[in-house]
Amino acid sequence: MCNTQIADILEHLHKHGSITSMQAFKEYGATRLSAIIFKLKHQGYRITTEIIQVETRHGRKTNVAKYVLKEIEHEKG
Repeated sequence: MCNTQIADILEHLHKHGSITSMQAFKEYGATRLSAIIFKLKHQGYRITTEIIQVETRHGRKTNVAKYVLKEIEHEKG
């Protein structure tokens, strides 16, 4: 994982508010989104995890994590 991927994911979160691992892989080539999210949380970003249901290419339902940017901890007043 490189700093560019972390920056790309953070920019995506600021622009779109959330991201899934499939989006991270398709758009940025990031295969370890949970590790990136862990690092961002450690830097003070408040990111929550929501479990959402999506349809697979075979028409089945499966659950995936969607990471949602809430705010930066040190920006709270």
